[in-house]
Amino acid sequence: MVVDSQQDGFSIFKQSFASQIKKLNNTLQLNKKLVVEMVDQSKPIIENILPALQSHFGNYSVVSIEEQLFEDINDFETDMKFKGFIDLVIKTEDGQYHIIDWKTCSWGWKAEKKSQPMTVYQLSLYKKFFSEKHEIDPNKIETHFALLKRTAKKNNVEIFKVSNKSRRIANAISLLQKAISNINSKNFVKNRLSCNYCEFKNTPHCP
Repeated sequence: MVVDSQQDGFSIFKQSFASQIKKLNNTLQLNKKLVVEMVDQSKPIIENILPALQSHFGNYSVVSIEEQLFEDINDFETDMKFKGFIDLVIKTEDGQYHIIDWKTCSWGWKAEKKSQPMTVYQLSLYKKFFSEKHEIDPNKIETHFALLKRTAKKNNVEIFKVSNKSRRIANAISLLQKAISNINSKNFVKNRLSCNYCEFKNTPHCP
């Protein structure tokens, strides 16, 4: 892989980050201390992204960045489509495709979260619909999470493979079918794990 040594990833990030913060400032009251911390924390992450990819995958070529999926769902009857954005797809010298999803976190993930179904099913669905979109043998596609650790003292970028064989993909499709059925029935299940961030918490609108 050829990288333009004249490009300063940290400077590019700061410009983009400042632009997005400016937009948010128009609608939200932001924690200025946290904003400054996140800029400082981004530097060791950015410096280690390419070395981490090189170390984990060896020589590779970039297939796509922020690739949009907007695909028909043919596993059951529905008018809905599957929509998603794959952060990064690369191809290694052995002909394997690698779907990578960036996840920002503080110090990392515990082992149980790395294999938690509701976490990994995202990659299961990405693999399925990417395979169908490009007519690529699923056996030629592997999936990975890449943790971008804001507060870690070392190893700020951790890449790990997520196994996505046919059974796990079938389970993900089954869950997708149930979700669409609930949507069509207007049976909206409350996600109590997100209550702390909900504007309706402890109000008369909270069911």
